[in-house]
Amino acid sequence: MKKVMLKTTFSLAVAVASTQIFASGFALNEQSVSGMGTGFAGRSSSAEDASTVFGNPAGMSRLKREQVSIGAAAIVAKSDISGSGTFGGSNDGDMVPVVAVPMGYYVKPIDDHWAFGFGVYVPFGLVTDYESGFAGRYFGDDSEVQVVTLQPTISYAFNDKVSIGFGPTINRIDGKLESATLNPVTPGTNDGRVKIKGDDTAIGFNVGVLVQATDSTRMGLTYHSKVKYKLEGDTKITGTGFGPFSGNKFDASLDIDTPESVDFSVTHELNADWTLYAGSTWTRWSRLEAITVNNEGVPPQLGGSAGPIGIINEEQNWHDTWAHAIGAAYKLNKEWTLRTGLAIDQAPTNNENRSPRIPTGDRTVFSVGAGWSPNDDVTVDLAYTYLWEEDVNVNDASPTKGAYDAKYENSAHGFGTSVTYRF
Repeated sequence: MKKVMLKTTFSLAVAVASTQIFASGFALNEQSVSGMGTGFAGRSSSAEDASTVFGNPAGMSRLKREQVSIGAAAIVAKSDISGSGTFGGSNDGDMVPVVAVPMGYYVKPIDDHWAFGFGVYVPFGLVTDYESGFAGRYFGDDSEVQVVTLQPTISYAFNDKVSIGFGPTINRIDGKLESATLNPVTPGTNDGRVKIKGDDTAIGFNVGVLVQATDSTRMGLTYHSKVKYKLEGDTKITGTGFGPFSGNKFDASLDIDTPESVDFSVTHELNADWTLYAGSTWTRWSRLEAITVNNEGVPPQLGGSAGPIGIINEEQNWHDTWAHAIGAAYKLNKEWTLRTGLAIDQAPTNNENRSPRIPTGDRTVFSVGAGWSPNDDVTVDLAYTYLWEEDVNVNDASPTKGAYDAKYENSAHGFGTSVTYRF
């Protein structure tokens, strides 16, 4: 069968957030509610509960009791869009549904040196679902990707100063991409649609080191590996412009890597009441240069440049990013701990290749949170985060799609809660 390359923006991510996710690109930060309260400033050095399985597996050595943490974060995003497309349409801006990001962790100390843990979390994610008749519909109007990660983990403490941790990650990705296609007979009316679906399971790893530099200062370093996926599924086309091929499905595949990242942070206990946090994260987003969906058996009249689908080459050309955060926690009394944090996060996109699937810019994130421990066995954590982005422009044009020019003003609210129970 003939093989045709259809290049399109399958802007990867996971079932959860969207263009307003709380980390750069399509990464998600919501793997810990206690960390959410401090803007994730001490993610690799705090090791306050079982969520350290993700933040720094070496931190399990600090947890002296068996414990389980279960939680979720909800994201409420808002976009104001002003712009237009060649063939008309609307810009309502409500393309991000309210979504939830679940998480769960378990840690069991084995002896003075070894500990075992297990985590279930969502490291990347995207959901964008524009209204029917969206002005940029030919460049993407529905994108959903879900990555769920399972991580069995071990840690080893050499002494009371230095520990290490490691865990393989088992990552399941499911993705869906939809776009409108221009009717060659009556452009702008009776649009067709292309829907691409695929999934894969791949292996990565998470490794970290934790150092108690002084009695009051800890330093942590965590490396999350890249994960290489080959999604396999199908491409389905519908619409009057496709003639006898309308409703047909073609085998499809997509090769993509989620990027590696390095997180370094410091936790300093200023006194019995105050704890300070600072951290930086580097992410290798430059791996995302373009997205290529390979379709098997697509007829030439659907794959040629004059066909209803056309051959689309949408480059991404993302760049590596840095995120920086500072935070603080105040122990109000035996039961309550109050938290706050501020983060600055670069966007990997550029002005030339930014698309309506991820129309994101550099963001600033402010966080507050609280931990309530009614007794030594239970802690309930709460967090609230507000994110605002710089205004960004999307300027897309194609012979088979027309043009879409728009300005996006993005913001989001995040709410998180978790419960930790110690046995």
